[in-house]
Amino acid sequence: MSRPTDHDLDLSVAAMLRVGVTLATLVMLGGGILSLLHPWTTTPDYKHFEPGGPALRTLSGIARSAMHGDAQSIIQLGLVLLIATPVARVVFCVAGFARQRSLLYFGISSLVLAVLLYSLTKGGGS
Repeated sequence: MSRPTDHDLDLSVAAMLRVGVTLATLVMLGGGILSLLHPWTTTPDYKHFEPGGPALRTLSGIARSAMHGDAQSIIQLGLVLLIATPVARVVFCVAGFARQRSLLYFGISSLVLAVLLYSLTKGGGS
């Protein structure tokens, strides 16, 4: 298997970004439509911030509630997909630079990926 060129890497990253953003948009749109179809659900009070329930705070809770058709969880799942898209881009770049044997760019991309993963898992703080 030959080494991918910079152009090949650009095309694959661009395609992945398009798919990720499109998928996230479709999921959020589906959740929004589902939310509009069920107007009898409680209307949030926007005067005071109230964080979502426990089902909206963890990935497993979001997935579980989304599978049961909860509109808020489906919208939240779309947001998670939207956040995951640039992270997936960095993963694609790490893999692409490894295949190109470009040590400098592989190292920089790996460092960026480590910072992203740290901030997503431990950096939230509150």
